[in-house]
Amino acid sequence: MPESRIPARRDRHATLRSRALSAAALPIAPLYGAALAYRAFHPRRRVVPVEVGHPRDHGLPCTEVKVPFRAGRYVHAWLCPGSPERVVVLGHGMGASKVRSLEHAKFLHEAGYTVCLFDHRNHGASSQDGSWRGLGDRFASDITAVVGHLRRVRGYGGARFAIYGFSFSCFSSMWALTHTGFEVDAMVCDSGPGHDVPPLFRKFLEADELPMPGPLSGEPARAVVTSVLCALGTAMIRAQWPPPVTGKFARIPLLFMSGERDAIVPPSSVDALAERFPQAETHVLPGAEHLLGLRADPEAYANVVLDFLKRALG
Repeated sequence: MPESRIPARRDRHATLRSRALSAAALPIAPLYGAALAYRAFHPRRRVVPVEVGHPRDHGLPCTEVKVPFRAGRYVHAWLCPGSPERVVVLGHGMGASKVRSLEHAKFLHEAGYTVCLFDHRNHGASSQDGSWRGLGDRFASDITAVVGHLRRVRGYGGARFAIYGFSFSCFSSMWALTHTGFEVDAMVCDSGPGHDVPPLFRKFLEADELPMPGPLSGEPARAVVTSVLCALGTAMIRAQWPPPVTGKFARIPLLFMSGERDAIVPPSSVDALAERFPQAETHVLPGAEHLLGLRADPEAYANVVLDFLKRALG
């Protein structure tokens, strides 16, 4: 046999072997898809290096805050006092923590804002919540609880508030507006939210943001895992998306920041959602990937956000 055909034959054998292993894994594929859906909202805790893990490492004043969401359970936050009249509450991406928002907190605080960074339940230093139903309302209530605490307990009752979401917390931020009595004055969304929810789970999987063992990573098992993940993950949120275009959604100024090279929540998906709201502004960050807009061009990014907040909060 000519030597040129040997690699091709080996490749075919490897492909057939991979498909055979994947086919053998089919019985567990639905269970693994369900486990991934649960893990997406209940991620394993990540150890954060001490030198980059606190506001003081970025020159920010800080008070630690615990906001109860159930008896013995709380949302953990860092409050960095600035102006008593203008407050920005920062979320974080899926599986991450408030540490990832420290660079954003720094430029906001330097501009004079009081900044509050918080960890969603099941993330960072916040308490665990093993629930698997109604997660859209549960994560949104983390935001409403933090804003309510700042107004009632921390002396910011008369302040104007903006909430600032990142990817996963963009959805929670917008969904919080459906909660009765919750009011803010502006919203900034970085790397989300998209117009449709199910494709996002598939894109997280494609971006290796969720683990896939070898036999399940190939076809036909991968298709089953993906299908279950997308369907069950969306069902666990239990929220009608996209949100309405009336009431608070029609009044609050919105800024959507998208990375030009975002493979998880592409600008086209963000734009499709933003077009529903006449008061929404969009900005695409050239060359930026998912959640990396500030690092791609710190000055340009900060200028867009600060200009929007100045107009929205005064």
